[in-house]
Amino acid sequence: MTLGDGVFVWLGAGALLAAVLPRVVAGRPLSLPVVYLVAGIAVYLLPLPLPAVDPVEHRLLTEHVTEVCVIIALMGAGLALNRPVGPRLWASTWRLLGITMLLTVGVTAVVAWWLLDWPPAAALLLAAVLAPTDPVLASEVRVGEPTMDKHDEDEVRFALTSEAGLNDGLAFPLTYAAIALAAAAGAGWSADWVGAWAVEDVVFKCVVGVLSGLLIGRLLGWLFFRTRATVLRLSEYKEGFVALAATFLSYGVTELAGGYGFLAVFTTACTVRAAERAHGFHNVLHDFVEQVERLLTAVLLFLLGAFVALGGLAPLTWQGAVTGLLLLLVVRPLAGWAGLLGGRVRGRERWVVAAYGIRGIGSLYYLAYALGRQSFPVPERELWAVVTFTVLASVVLHGVTAGPVVSRLDRRRTTDPAKERGTEHVVDRSGRGS
Repeated sequence: MTLGDGVFVWLGAGALLAAVLPRVVAGRPLSLPVVYLVAGIAVYLLPLPLPAVDPVEHRLLTEHVTEVCVIIALMGAGLALNRPVGPRLWASTWRLLGITMLLTVGVTAVVAWWLLDWPPAAALLLAAVLAPTDPVLASEVRVGEPTMDKHDEDEVRFALTSEAGLNDGLAFPLTYAAIALAAAAGAGWSADWVGAWAVEDVVFKCVVGVLSGLLIGRLLGWLFFRTRATVLRLSEYKEGFVALAATFLSYGVTELAGGYGFLAVFTTACTVRAAERAHGFHNVLHDFVEQVERLLTAVLLFLLGAFVALGGLAPLTWQGAVTGLLLLLVVRPLAGWAGLLGGRVRGRERWVVAAYGIRGIGSLYYLAYALGRQSFPVPERELWAVVTFTVLASVVLHGVTAGPVVSRLDRRRTTDPAKERGTEHVVDRSGRGS
């Protein structure tokens, strides 16, 4: 048997497990990502002729594979959200982005600068790449498939899903800030880059990303649901792979225009969803995207486990491990609680939203992207070790606890609806937040 034959065997087995395992682990304190990680570690500890997995050596491949996984996940998140976008209806999301995310990045950068003794650019890079959250890795804390009822979402799942959909794109300006600082000052500090960064990387690219997503989303929404030519009205044919066309088209056009493709993909998904909110075609698109997403996630987490088994965590110091754990156990929960303070999410729901800022595939993408565009005054393998450890710890910690925690919240809502109304965002039938 050749090496290539063995790879096909593992790919086939992995795809089969991706289909079977969701039913096996359902209702148990165990998540699919944990299984994939453990499988990758276990297989690569066996004396088998398997290809080496090294994101440092194969940086470009790592960047593009994780990139595809993230944009597909963003399309799925946008299609799943029932609630119309609005200042009040998405109030929890804006708080998590405008307060929690910035607090998390700022405090994490200070911790890395102080505890790891890293230069400012490297500390900011670590904080930026660990900024995106990824509820794909714990399905219990994200919304389910699309429904016809725009009020059919609890605030915990909605807040975490919508936050992940947007902060995957908004982490780009922060990553560019680290790149600009490293280019301007190396291991030191300089503010000369701030003006150009604010104009180009914050304002221009974000605006282009959102506008491009809106334009493409409206065009696709018209094509899917409203064109008079039946042969072009794609919702009549129920072909789920159209979701991939929408994803790649939105991402590619926006990147060519100089904007943030991640923002555009999520905006496109939300705009298509709003074009005909009650149509069953959304379920077709979402189900197809979810299957592709699940398969890609299984492959990437298996490979991440392989990287760990091959010594990917060898450069990790105790300071790096403590930095990752502080982010997961202290910084994000407190920043999330502070961001939601005074909002409609209260009590235990607030702590759940604050604590479940899961780190995942997006962090791996941003690190590979940044290291391909600028050298940082910290060894690359040490950066990869800290980020990998943090993702690993997040997948295990959040994956194992998410099911029991959210199930308990669901039971409380069922047994005490009055308490639910007092702690969650309630939407009246006119579509306005109450």
